[in-house]
Amino acid sequence: MPALDLRPLSLGEILDRTFSLYRRNFMLFLGIAALPQLLILAFELAQTMMSDVPAIPGQRPAGRSPGLPSNGLLAFGAVGAIIGIIIYLIAYLFSQGGTVYAVSDLYLGRQTTIGESLGKMRGQLGSLFGVTLLNGLAIMGAFLLLIIPGIYVACRLITCVPAALLEDLGPRSSLERSFALTKDNAGRAFVIFLLYIILLYAAIFLFMFPFSVVAGIMAIKDPSTARTWLAISQIGNFVAATLVTPFLTIATAVFYYDLRVRKEAFDLQFMMNPTGTAPTGAAGAPRTLS
Repeated sequence: MPALDLRPLSLGEILDRTFSLYRRNFMLFLGIAALPQLLILAFELAQTMMSDVPAIPGQRPAGRSPGLPSNGLLAFGAVGAIIGIIIYLIAYLFSQGGTVYAVSDLYLGRQTTIGESLGKMRGQLGSLFGVTLLNGLAIMGAFLLLIIPGIYVACRLITCVPAALLEDLGPRSSLERSFALTKDNAGRAFVIFLLYIILLYAAIFLFMFPFSVVAGIMAIKDPSTARTWLAISQIGNFVAATLVTPFLTIATAVFYYDLRVRKEAFDLQFMMNPTGTAPTGAAGAPRTLS
């Protein structure tokens, strides 16, 4: 992709530019996605190694009485679930934010590294968490109405993360900004989401599903090896997530810049200020969520 090729793109060109960016900077995006995901993998493997070996149906582990788990086990499980959620959120936010910053630098003709991209997330975790939470609540609220409104809202909010990070907007402002940018472009966002889901499930089927099936079979035939196969399936899930997750974030950032070029002449703004940060959008953007 030529540097500073800022112009309106068709949907095919957005996807082509996404794959080109990913392919030419594969190790950069892989590293940004993998480092936070390693936290999740380490936690899952630790849980698997410390859990009881699955027993044959009808067989009870020695020394364990039937019935409900003890209060200690329940408390341990609750604490583990909370720790898992915190680790997942931290990994997700760092991966998303680092990838957006990397795409922005590369898209605007600047070089970057894994450390620099992830380092820019310092001080941004709280804001990005608010954006992610509000985005999720808005989509869930729309899904409560019907499936189609939920999908539509998700497509309209697809650029809220790039808007929040690259324009330094708060949670509500970033969602309003995304609604303004994606007006009349929900269909293109839907295709991006659809392609991501296809790639994700293909990767899960390839790297995780076979080992999960074997783990289920071994839990009946040879419980002592089931834990090993479960750990392998978790590693497969890590590989699938690490490989596919950057696609959606890269496509979202490219789509964000394309919308700004189309609607705000961002290419001209950047030509007048090539060394500065990405200029923000037009003042008084419609507050469609107000």
